[in-house]
Amino acid sequence: MFGDLLSRLLATAPEILPDEDARLALSALMVRLARADGHYDADERARITGILSGRYGLDEAGAEALRGDAEALEAEAPDTVRFTRAIKDAVPHEARAEVIEALWQVALADGAREAHEDSLIRLVTSLLGLTDQESARARQRITRG
Repeated sequence: MFGDLLSRLLATAPEILPDEDARLALSALMVRLARADGHYDADERARITGILSGRYGLDEAGAEALRGDAEALEAEAPDTVRFTRAIKDAVPHEARAEVIEALWQVALADGAREAHEDSLIRLVTSLLGLTDQESARARQRITRG
């Protein structure tokens, strides 16, 4: 289903993704973070739906559809390193900081920081070519906002 998008992401010289594809790929990273502990429940799905709705101005049905597509893409996507590096090559730098903000929203939605989530966010931050300081600022924007 997502073979074309994955092929474009994993191409030797990927091109900048259209907004809709970038939104889907970045949403899949949120799903990957939520699934990182092997436990992906209704609360986590609702949390991601809410983030997608607010971030992209979608109604609930649109956000649920995007989350469903992101879940399917995440399941087909290669390992986190290859997938995130592919996104880095296809998404402009300024949009990558927004990815980290969205990941922090998912990680902090329950009010607690967990080691596996911190670890995955740190890996994704590095793979996206961002610094730990940029990630910390993204986390601070989320906790203040």
